This record gives sequence, structure tokens and C-alpha cells, in this order.
Amino acid sequence: MVLVPGGTDVVGSAGWYVEEAPPRPAEVGDVWFDQHPVTNAEFARFVEETEHVTVAEVAPDPADFPGADPALLVPGSQVFTPTDGPVHLGDWTRWWRWQPGASWRAPEGPGSTWADRGDHPVVHVGWEDATAYAAWAGKALATEAEWEHAARGGLAGRDYAWGDELHPGGARLANTWIGPFPWRSDDPDGHHRTSPVGSYPGNGYGLADMIGNVWEWTSTRWTDDHGSGPSPCCGGGSPLVETDRFVTKAAHTSARRTTASATGRRPGRATASGTRRLTSGSGVSCGPDRRRGDGAAGAPAGHHSRPAPARARSPSRGSAG
Repeated sequence: MVLVPGGTDVVGSAGWYVEEAPPRPAEVGDVWFDQHPVTNAEFARFVEETEHVTVAEVAPDPADFPGADPALLVPGSQVFTPTDGPVHLGDWTRWWRWQPGASWRAPEGPGSTWADRGDHPVVHVGWEDATAYAAWAGKALATEAEWEHAARGGLAGRDYAWGDELHPGGARLANTWIGPFPWRSDDPDGHHRTSPVGSYPGNGYGLADMIGNVWEWTSTRWTDDHGSGPSPCCGGGSPLVETDRFVTKAAHTSARRTTASATGRRPGRATASGTRRLTSGSGVSCGPDRRRGDGAAGAPAGHHSRPAPARARSPSRGSAG
């Protein structure tokens, strides 16, 4: 894990989408972060030990989807599927396709397998799955403020973890969409969906994939004013329901949205996702390590008198869409 020093940061932005505003100061303490998003291989060990069944592997409750075609209420998830040509970008259903049988085990549905991409971030993971993994690991999900502070890598007021240009000097610094979206991927590295964690340089704290690759869950409930409603993972709040939404992060360092699914990708962007809104781009990261009594392994001697919490990085959605 990597120790991210705390401090006062500005969360949010007035320069991108309206739901990311207003920028506001946030005080964040020292936090230990997973160096990269949870991988398929790591999630497989969790499932093997706990026999956890993910949201995508359970048929939706008809009561949550009144009027839905019963034939569609089967285990599955949404898979990014390139269109045949240019489409209106206001309709995300043009490139997200409901695929019965899709789950973390079979990222594109029947016939695909996680086993040939063990070092890629796990996807098709719901908020309940992410928090279950974090608890198993003795950690927790990061808050939106903690995640955004860590994503900046020590830089203040920048759009990306490395500055204000997406491709400075033509450099590829993250797995983001290259080419006309959503119908043609021109990725020179061949990463048309997810990529192995750490394929691109880490940020100033050495954290990989804080921009691009997959969306990551946070413990922060979605509110229109950047408020922090009670999180059921941390005590308080009401039981989760299908319509509950939490902030996910991945595009630029301060982004967030009010809709339940992303309509495009930009490094550090935050979205509001339903707890059971699953796609081939959603994965995992984590928080306070409750098993440690004296700080995480490798902590600098005397760095802090109280143990810094640990955060697991749980993917939510993948970079394709």
C-alpha cells in the first residue's frame, strides 16, 4: 500500500460539468491506498475464500423493475459494445448492451473468462460487492474527497494527475478512449477495453490508474450539493435499495455526474452510480485497515501517532465507455 499524506485540498470543479460544481475545500487525513485497482486474480481469491456471489450473478428482483420483460430479469450485466458508426452521444444505451451471463467471471458474457486477464481490474462489481471485498481485506472504500485528493498526486488545481493536458507532448499516460467514440477504438497499445493494472505511469504518490482504465466505487453517497450523506458501510443510514447511488471516480481528478451511468470517458471524472448498476467498466478500491494496530506495513517511523486508515480501490466500470 501507499501512504498518501493528508492536507487541505479543493474537491470538485467549475470548469467541466455542472454536477461537479461548486469547488469546495476538503480536509483529508493521512490515508493508506492500494497501489492499483483490485485485480481479477485478487477478487478471485476473495470469492474462493468467502464463496461470495456478486450482484451480477443474481437475477434482478422483479419488484425493482416494474413492467420489465421477465425474459430480461436474469443474471447479467451491461457490456460495452462499439456501435457500427457515429451515434448521438446523449443516449448511452447505444453502446452499453445488456448481456445475460456477464459477470466478473465472464466479462463479455458466456465464452469469455477472467482467467486470461488476471492482472486486469475486476469489473461488473456492484457497490455491495466492493464493500464486501473491502471488509474481507480489512479495509474500506475511500470517500470521494479522499479519492480525489489521492488522484491529484500532490498537484493542486490540475485537471489530470499529471497536469492540465490529457496527452502532454503526445504521451499516453492513461488508458482512455482514443478515436471516434463509441464506434472505433484507435488505441495504439491495443487496450480497447481494460488494461493490466500499472500499464501507465503512476501519479505523484505512485498510485496507478487513478485516471482511466476503470471507474472506482467510493463510500460517498451521491448528493447534488457535494454533501456527504450517511454511508451504510460505515454505520448509520437506511438499508440499500436499487435506486441508491454512490459516487464513482475515474476520469479527470474532480469529475462527477448525477446520472446513473457514464455517457463517455474522460480521465478523473466522477459519476453517480446505482449500487446495483453494473457494467464492464466497474471495479474496486478500499479504506481503513481495521486489522492493523500500528499503521500499515512500511509506514515511515514516527510519521503519525495514530494509524492512518487504509483504502481499497474497487473498480466500478471499465474504460471502454
